[in-house]
Amino acid sequence: MSERLYIFDTTLRDGEQVPGCQLNTVEKIEVAKALEALGVDIIEAGFPISSPGDFKSVVEISKAVRKPTICALTRAVEKDIEVAADSLKHAKYKRIHTGIGTSFYHIHYKLNSNEEEIIERAVKAVKYAKKFVEDVEFYAEDAGRTENEYLARVIEAVVAAGATVLNIPDTTGYTLPHEFGAKIKYLKENVKNIDKAIISTHCHNDLGMATANTVSGILNGARQAEVTINGIGERAGNTSLEEVVMTLKSRKNIDIETNINTKNIYKTSRLVSSLMNMPVQPNKAIVGRNAFAHSSGIHQDGVLKNRENYEIIDPIDVGVSESSIALTARSGRAALKHRLKLLGYELNGDKLDKIYEKFLELADKKKDIKDEDLEVLVGKTPSSETAKIKLAHLQVLAGKSTIPMATVTLDIDSEEFTATESGNGPVDAALKAVKSLIRHKVRLEEYLVQAITKGSDDLGKVHIQIENKGKVYYGFSGNTDIITASVEAFIDAINKIV
Repeated sequence: MSERLYIFDTTLRDGEQVPGCQLNTVEKIEVAKALEALGVDIIEAGFPISSPGDFKSVVEISKAVRKPTICALTRAVEKDIEVAADSLKHAKYKRIHTGIGTSFYHIHYKLNSNEEEIIERAVKAVKYAKKFVEDVEFYAEDAGRTENEYLARVIEAVVAAGATVLNIPDTTGYTLPHEFGAKIKYLKENVKNIDKAIISTHCHNDLGMATANTVSGILNGARQAEVTINGIGERAGNTSLEEVVMTLKSRKNIDIETNINTKNIYKTSRLVSSLMNMPVQPNKAIVGRNAFAHSSGIHQDGVLKNRENYEIIDPIDVGVSESSIALTARSGRAALKHRLKLLGYELNGDKLDKIYEKFLELADKKKDIKDEDLEVLVGKTPSSETAKIKLAHLQVLAGKSTIPMATVTLDIDSEEFTATESGNGPVDAALKAVKSLIRHKVRLEEYLVQAITKGSDDLGKVHIQIENKGKVYYGFSGNTDIITASVEAFIDAINKIV
């Protein structure tokens, strides 16, 4: 029988510490519900004493979700613990997460203390937290740079005081995978009461080692992993939930499983990215736009013959509808033939060879090869000239004290239709207006804005990805007005459905 790894998600606490990514209470509840649907075991909802807003968020999240344990962070300070306990009063399952620095740096330079006093303060904090909740997690801050022998003494003392979970953080992202794994192994072998608690990892990504260190810790006995969606977090971020979960799922020789519904990974990633205004880098493992995209001819041919030639994860397993075959100057005949077939053109032999030669000439000149480019190559009139839906008029109203409104007029088969909608911003309002005028039910999956030139009169390029009936369609547009570009890109994608 597989062993169980508990997933502790700290997107709403450590992840939210990223500058500019703060969420309000309503947004935090939306993320918490998504995490519950994803199947995380513990949600670290906030640091209650840090602000009234954080306190309120922990209270409201405790009311909104019922399956996961709700965790509140504290320092090893009685007032912190009291406030955390109060914030958790509505939680069905509650945990207080308290702790203190244990490295030489933290003890002597941050806390102006000594090793023996730190142990006393740690024990006192755990015992006090135990008066309010049964489930108490202790963190040994900067454990990555703490001497193993001293760390073992601290851990043994807090377990004796009642700690149920032991967080061994690589706070500064300093350790290497073999060092972190050895640290977990040392604790397993040298703390006599270690069997009375669960060892947890909490790794930061300063050297790009967060996931590797976490997996090494798991292989050496840790049974809780502290992670964030998309790997967000202070400085270079935290361990990525999706990377740890899919590493365990894809490696059949690791007999450890999680409770995560992996098919919800992609949409949860996009939700967090959208609410926090923090784009996911295209080459991000598992959830990046290019994670299942292939542009090399050799790779494309291999994937088309058998997906497992170049993919160790089925994109469907993480909620992505299918792999993407990106057409570039490096693409081969197999990829071109595959894409043309999807567009309704069956080409073989000399016909395919001639089109392929023209395709390579175009691909050398043009960065993005769109479906309409391919249709021109096979002799069809450009779809931009025959598009069923065109933007005829756009007017938006927005401002600090104004509800964003957009009026959109679309030319659909030479007949004009107009709609007005409000939204969270002018772009949202405009896209809602377009949706109200079309008969296709679409879901916006990705919205990306890139500056092409510099200055206040930037030319902005908008990339949009939508889903309709399980299929994904892309739209592009460039304009000095980003709202116009957004609407045109949205319409470009919708026309491909038509």
